[in-house]
Amino acid sequence: MDNSISAASSVETFNEKKTFCGELALVIAVLINSFSVVLMLYSNAGISAISSVPYAFSLVFPKLTLGTWTYIFQGTLILSLMIMRKKFVPMYLFSFVVGFAFSMLLDLNKAWINILPTALGWRIVYFVISYLLLSVGIAFSNRCKLPIVPTDLFPRELADITKAGYPKIKIAFDVICLAVTAAMTFFFLGHLYGLGIGTVLAAFTMGKMVGIVGNLLDKKYVFTSFLCK
Repeated sequence: MDNSISAASSVETFNEKKTFCGELALVIAVLINSFSVVLMLYSNAGISAISSVPYAFSLVFPKLTLGTWTYIFQGTLILSLMIMRKKFVPMYLFSFVVGFAFSMLLDLNKAWINILPTALGWRIVYFVISYLLLSVGIAFSNRCKLPIVPTDLFPRELADITKAGYPKIKIAFDVICLAVTAAMTFFFLGHLYGLGIGTVLAAFTMGKMVGIVGNLLDKKYVFTSFLCK
């Protein structure tokens, strides 16, 4: 009897949730994240961890843009996932398309961002906004039921492969990205570039923030994809 009541309650709760289109969630995530990455860099508090490695390469090898290096980095992550799964995963190929759009939007946002004011107070506001938007964007991308930007896909899939908690994997991934960025810019350029207190703060806390935002989304929405039906 108790099991029947519990099951009925679960169905009722599920029905109360609103349906959110996975394709729309993916578009929102790409738009939000591409803008947030550039805004965080512009805040002068440091670039986001997920884009710190491509940013370091764009400084050391400036013939290629940040967007191009981002696409190359994303391809490396996808290849790494396939190696760990020991098989070819067709779903990952669509991530290249999403990643390409993300990379192009990075360059587009970087082209106009300089019109924003640069006073210290504004830069603090930019960092807070970019941090929160990135957390929302990543939470959306993790729930869209579709292949997502490889830098977001990698920690999600790695958590599935290793059966470890997503927040732990996300934080570890971010910290490793920052370590690579620090090593590259210091040894090749003689100075640490792109890394600031905001970068470190985001790296150690964003995984948890994404989890919090994700839980809030799960309470209100059920994500479904028309392409995956």
